[in-house]
Amino acid sequence: MPVQINIGLNKKVGEANYGSRGASVNLEVELDSGIIEDPDRLRSQIHKLFGLARDSLNAELHADDNHHAGNGHHSNGNGRTNGHGYANGSTGNRSSNGRGATQSQVRAINAIAKRNRIDLIPILRQYGVQAATDLSISDASNLIDELKGQPAGNGGRG
Repeated sequence: MPVQINIGLNKKVGEANYGSRGASVNLEVELDSGIIEDPDRLRSQIHKLFGLARDSLNAELHADDNHHAGNGHHSNGNGRTNGHGYANGSTGNRSSNGRGATQSQVRAINAIAKRNRIDLIPILRQYGVQAATDLSISDASNLIDELKGQPAGNGGRG
């Protein structure tokens, strides 16, 4: 019988004039029941899921920041675009849901790679793109997690 894990996070941020906006994310996964016998592996999986949820939540809230930052369009939380049909101001390749990597994700990818002296070109090619701005929001999140786990100077995938 598989083990089900449900991870949920939510965050609310204040805005001008006593307003606020928020986002939430819930992930539910099924893992092999044998994972219960390996507590370190289980904790590692839970940590990865929380990281993915946290990065996604922050990306959602930052996407709203970018959207509110003077592009001439206002968001009601549904179908945010930058007026050019592209989500979050990105114009690269899209996942099936049309969401491109956020500007904060691209900055994070470049900063982590620079700090750890990681050559992004071969890694990005494995994702089928030429630049971090061409990643989908999901691939960008996965790449950030991957880069965080690589030792300095490692140009290949983990």
